[in-house]
Amino acid sequence: MKKIKILLLIARLNIGGPALQVIDLTKLLDKEKFESFLVAGLEGKDEGNMLRLSGEEEVKPVIVTELGREISLLDDLKAFIKLFFLIRRERPDIVHTHTAKAGTLGRLAAKLAGTPIIIHTFHGHIFHGYFSPLKTKIFLLIERFLSLFTTRIIAISPAQRKEILELGIGNKKKVVCIPLGFDLSGFLNCQEKRGELREELGLSKDHLLIGIIARLVPIKGHAYFFEAAKMILDEVKAARFIVVGDGELREELKGLTKRLKIEDKTFFLGFRSDLDRIYADLDLIVLSSLNEGLPTAIIEAMASAKPVVATRVGGVADLIEDGVNGILVPPKSSSKLASACLEVLKDQEQAGKMGQEGRRRSSQFELSRLIKDIESLYEEEVEGKKSVVSSQ
Repeated sequence: MKKIKILLLIARLNIGGPALQVIDLTKLLDKEKFESFLVAGLEGKDEGNMLRLSGEEEVKPVIVTELGREISLLDDLKAFIKLFFLIRRERPDIVHTHTAKAGTLGRLAAKLAGTPIIIHTFHGHIFHGYFSPLKTKIFLLIERFLSLFTTRIIAISPAQRKEILELGIGNKKKVVCIPLGFDLSGFLNCQEKRGELREELGLSKDHLLIGIIARLVPIKGHAYFFEAAKMILDEVKAARFIVVGDGELREELKGLTKRLKIEDKTFFLGFRSDLDRIYADLDLIVLSSLNEGLPTAIIEAMASAKPVVATRVGGVADLIEDGVNGILVPPKSSSKLASACLEVLKDQEQAGKMGQEGRRRSSQFELSRLIKDIESLYEEEVEGKKSVVSSQ
């Protein structure tokens, strides 16, 4: 039987959930049924590279150097032309794009190259908090146009699917929900490594470690986290704050911790590949984002049996049930973020129950489930296309 040829396209393999997903799909799709290859652009400064961080050697992406995060008419045109000729030469059965820039250029190139099946995954809620109102309106019009010739649109959470449909992108049949999936095995057993991070940082078992795992970019709302940290320290002197990730705001945020006089209680660790060691020692995971799709850090925290305090944005409420496996607070409120953190820190019994409930729910986000769901979608679309052709 002829294999189904898949071209996966992402704008950049920067550290985060979208890059991890396309790497896993490229590597783990059933090789007896599928032939897959990955095309990617270049990461920006301080974004990191997911392949290098994970030590992944099996996946060898085709790099389109002009494809990146920033909008550039010349580079975007060059990237589009390269993608068009690449797709026309490779003749994939399916082009599956991920993230906004790759989704725009890749879907247009695939359409013009005659690709029979075009699929796009939305990874974030790009219509809130990222761009100016004018840019957002333009991007929305572009997405509505692209949806006209996109075979299937994948939302990664029920909340995201609802938003996409309300914005007039696609229709109920075209837009499907397939949540993210990850290899969570290391997090399920992470408590075996408890104490290692504390030893590395010179902290004792009596310290309470509050962590935020996110890129250091505006949408993640770190300033609210640090302002909350200042309030938490007023009541819990043993609190320490662990910041995992890197990005354009690194120096600005370090400066903020100095102005708040919490720099000696805050540890910037940069990007780390040993996240299981880090989660093992954290007592609480915080997400202060202004918007999210389906945050990887929360799924990892759940698998690690850790309580979570997070802002009620995007798909977060699809992961956290307020008061059950974490606490949800409004975005942009340092005081409410601090109050929720203190509530968890002061009731360790309840914190433990939240962590265990999170672990129970994390099984929905196993990598094997994601691979199975995506394979089923691919096969369904190919069979549907064959049926249409044979009936003509």
